[in-house]
Amino acid sequence: MTQSDKRPPFECVALLLQGGGALGAYQGGVYQALSEAHIHPDWVAGISIGSINAAIIAGNAPEARVEKLHAFWESITSAPLLDAMSFFGRFAIEGDEGRKFFNQISAALALTAGVSGFFKPRIPSPLFQPSGSPGATSYYDTHSLVGTLERFVDFDRINAGNTRLSAGAVNVRTGNFVYFDSTIQKITPLHILASAALPPGLPAIEIDGEHYWDGGLISNTPLQWVLQYGPRQDTLAFEVDLWSARGRFPRNIMEVATREKEIQFSSRTRDNTDRFADIQRIRHAVAKLIDELPSEIKDRAGAASLSSFADHKVYNIVHLIYRTKEFEGDSKDYEFSGLSMRDHWKAGYHDTVRTLRHPEALQRPKNSEGLAIFDFNEHENDARA
Repeated sequence: MTQSDKRPPFECVALLLQGGGALGAYQGGVYQALSEAHIHPDWVAGISIGSINAAIIAGNAPEARVEKLHAFWESITSAPLLDAMSFFGRFAIEGDEGRKFFNQISAALALTAGVSGFFKPRIPSPLFQPSGSPGATSYYDTHSLVGTLERFVDFDRINAGNTRLSAGAVNVRTGNFVYFDSTIQKITPLHILASAALPPGLPAIEIDGEHYWDGGLISNTPLQWVLQYGPRQDTLAFEVDLWSARGRFPRNIMEVATREKEIQFSSRTRDNTDRFADIQRIRHAVAKLIDELPSEIKDRAGAASLSSFADHKVYNIVHLIYRTKEFEGDSKDYEFSGLSMRDHWKAGYHDTVRTLRHPEALQRPKNSEGLAIFDFNEHENDARA
């Protein structure tokens, strides 16, 4: 595909970023490839680590976003001991078994020492802190993440409305799913922390007298918020998932733990996409029927009600899904080594470059339902449309 500055023929380009902790570097690679193709989103929506990446994207000028994303990921994955191990032991850890051992050490260090600029262990443990105190409800403290976000995100730019930002969270008291959205309220670092506050590891975040946890507890993808609850507009949506719902049957207890996470946090993205496709087909069918009605019937209350539901808007949904490696286990979302970060970033970049070689992904759908769904990286040259 020949890249150019020409904008894709849609009213809205949306980037939808799933949660997945350390796997979020994959989304950085995706954005780098989109940026090189001169595809800049109008709306970025995220859950958990996806909301952090989304804030960095929305909170910087287009020409600075890739640099800021990369600097953020370098800052939180920089660990002298692990960096030295990966450098001097690069031949020993090339195989799956060596890499598995390295990743286990990296994950163990994150659990015991935390991640610089992100979270650190509570001392003493919450088990030994007074009930009802801030330290009694989580194993880690995330105050340092506020400073990290302020280093890499211009919140004034977000709130100026250049690029719409949405971050999903759940109200701890009511259990309701909520979205903090730059078109509705002023976004601060606390809104991003709330979206990434996965219990019991990370603490709930208080905003305006309510406490919030990670939105991934209810749904780990912002697909529905953008496509079903957002404004009806021609939309090109890049759905970037860090967990694949599809996978093989586990062979041991460690693979069971990994597969459990994949199923839990994939949030049935494909099923939600299929449900949206069903609604979209009905909208288009009703719109076509209303167009053919005589004017005297169109003016009736029932027809007017149907008209508010029906329209001719079109959607392209492009799936980009991280495919886990053999050596990665159930700790892959908290394994914050620089080595793994670079692997995840490269995977996101190359998956997106391959996807953008298919020009139909960026073209308006021509079918009767006004919807095309693509996943070119599951099987090269295979897509649903």
